[in-house]
Amino acid sequence: MDFEFDDNQKAIIEGVSKVCSAFSDEYWTECEATPRFPHEFYEAMAEGGWLGITMPESVGGSNLGVLEAALMMHTVTSSGGGYSAASAIHINLFGPHAIVVHGTPDQQERWLRPLVAGQQKACFGVTEPDAGLDTTSIKTFARKVDGGYRVSGRKMWTSTGQEADKIVLLARTTLREESKKPTDGMSLFYTDLDRTQIEVRRIHKLGRNAVDSNAVFIDDYFIPDEDLIGEEGKGFHYLLDSLNPERILVGIEAVGLGYDALYRAAGYARDRVVFGRPIGQNQGIQHPLAERWIYLEAAFWQCLRAAWLYDNKKSCGAEANAAKFVSARAAFDSATQAVLTHGGMGYATEYQVARLFKESILPRIAPVTEQMILSFIAERVLGLPKSY
Repeated sequence: MDFEFDDNQKAIIEGVSKVCSAFSDEYWTECEATPRFPHEFYEAMAEGGWLGITMPESVGGSNLGVLEAALMMHTVTSSGGGYSAASAIHINLFGPHAIVVHGTPDQQERWLRPLVAGQQKACFGVTEPDAGLDTTSIKTFARKVDGGYRVSGRKMWTSTGQEADKIVLLARTTLREESKKPTDGMSLFYTDLDRTQIEVRRIHKLGRNAVDSNAVFIDDYFIPDEDLIGEEGKGFHYLLDSLNPERILVGIEAVGLGYDALYRAAGYARDRVVFGRPIGQNQGIQHPLAERWIYLEAAFWQCLRAAWLYDNKKSCGAEANAAKFVSARAAFDSATQAVLTHGGMGYATEYQVARLFKESILPRIAPVTEQMILSFIAERVLGLPKSY
């Protein structure tokens, strides 16, 4: 791995930075407070061609790697938008991966091209209220009928469900008890999210309110045969293709948020004068901020190492999970220290660090918990017996 970015990678950082610079703190505050989807930002990223950075050139994408996508998303979150910006475009980078790998040429043309162009939005319907991270226990069921499937079930934490035109939906097509293995018998669909027939109920949450999260209720919804991705019963295995990129991208997005919070705190510490001197002159302020930079820098390069391994088709499960873990911790600690550095003003929305602080807890919880990552490392790296 070359630690010096090449000209193409530098151009990605510069180009995305230019797009992000058009969206001020006031813009993101308004999107969060309203709350409303950042349509203008989404459209600007689409116009710049950034929504298709990992998509095939045959559908208008750039066919670049996860490393380039990671640099893009790090630039997005470090430019002031935080997870409100990242989550608006995140699914374009990993959500359609099953279509890229297992979809037919016709499906790729019909589904991916509108995503790359920003003409359609998609959401992800996997998590369920009674299954959580135990994906094999999902209950949403797709019953085969003439010409397609009849689907009933419930999904939770479906981001952009209020805005999306399409949904990537995981459902059982064979009951778990009738499958050879718990991971068998699930199928993956990409279909219309018709909110006149599917109830999409917004979840009120702590932060990142510019991008909605939802509970989705599906009752006897018809999905045509042509909306099935790949083979019936292999949907869970198709999802595995996108897990490591997702962890890498969530991790480096967290790092970007952490850097943004940190530099806001450092700027405040330089300007804030108390007892005749800037508070940043005091080691009690300096040292915690310096320590936060050290941990963010370590997390940044862990993310890029995992991305390099993935792009070079090398094993990266442990590295991707570790990247997500250390990045989430580093971002949370950085945002927390940023609020503390601002003192009472850190609690005010004007200085933005309160918004970043509320968003910084998200990568510690999703898309996989810290405890599940530690169990994975214990079992797969350290050779300890499985604990669950």
